[in-house]
Order: sequence, then C-alpha cells, then structure tokens
Amino acid sequence: MAEVETTAGKRRRNRLGAFIKDSKGATAVEFALIAAPFLALIAALIQTFLLFFAQSLLENAVLHSARQILTGQVQTADASMTQAAGMAAFHSTVCTNAAVLFNCNGLMVDVQVASNWSSANTGMPTLTYDTSGNVNNTWQFNPGNAGDIVVVRVMYLWPVFFGPIAFNLANQPNGTREIMATAAFQNEPANPSTNPSTGP
Repeated sequence: MAEVETTAGKRRRNRLGAFIKDSKGATAVEFALIAAPFLALIAALIQTFLLFFAQSLLENAVLHSARQILTGQVQTADASMTQAAGMAAFHSTVCTNAAVLFNCNGLMVDVQVASNWSSANTGMPTLTYDTSGNVNNTWQFNPGNAGDIVVVRVMYLWPVFFGPIAFNLANQPNGTREIMATAAFQNEPANPSTNPSTGP
C-alpha cells in the first residue's frame, strides 16, 4: 500500500515539474504583459509628432499670411470693405495657408497694432468658454497703416487623441490643447509711387 502511495506521489511531482518546465505559450504571455505599455508609448509618440507638426504648419501659415499685412496688400483690399468683411477675408487667407490639418472654423485670428515693441502682446491668450463649451473671446482686427507695429496671433484648439495616455498634452478644460503662432513686425513704409501726394 505504501508503495502505491509513493508511486502516486512521484507521478504528481513529475506532472508539477513538467508543468513548470513547459515553455509553450510563454511568448504569448510575455507579449500580453508588455503589449499595453508598448502600444501606449507608440500612441503617445504619434500624438506628440502630430502636435509638433501642426504647430509648425500653423507658424508657417501665419508667416505667409502676415506678409500680406506687412506689404500693405490687406490694407489696400480692406479700403473698400467693412472691418468685419476685412477680418473675414484675412481669416480666409490664413485658412487657405493652413488648410492641410486645420478646420477653418476653429482658427481664431487676432490682429492688433502696438504703440511700441515693448507693449506688443505676443503671449498666448487665456480662452474663456460659454455654457455650451464654445470659445467666447473677442478678437481684434487692426492691420494698421504704413510703419505701424502689428502683432498677428492665430490660435487653435488641437484635439488630443488616444484617450487617457495623451491627456498630459491637453491644456484646456475640454481636453484639447491650445496652440498658437505669432508674427510681430513693422509694416513697410508707404510706396511713394502709390502715394497720391506724389502723383503727376
């Protein structure tokens, strides 16, 4: 009887040892353990890349758009428009230059004249929201005249993707990130050839 029990005990030990030594499926288990953090890292890298790419594209769009103010093209066109129409036209210009990644309705354009360089407001504005979650800041549009110091700011609420793993990129209460591009410059002086006082 004792011999039978000993044999049964050996069999149980052998099965336990075989189970411990069996490596079948180990790779799948190991991948399951590292898959979540690995995919989270990849998603965070993609989100960060898109954010920096969007920032670069917005800055480029603002520089190209602001040049039309610097050279007086916007002021010449606005001479026959209302301020609201002029603002809409410049907004459309910015939209055209930034249409690859951005929704035009989400672009917030602010154009101000500064009395001197030290008073030029180039900082990122604090956005305020209404009860529906829409931005309700009031933006200005003053392209100035020849020789004026002008600051163009364009803001956009960039959506943060991939859920909680990217929430650290958000800086707004609605889970988005405010990005901004700025151009500060002094308008070119009036062209003498187009100055009525110097006409023939």
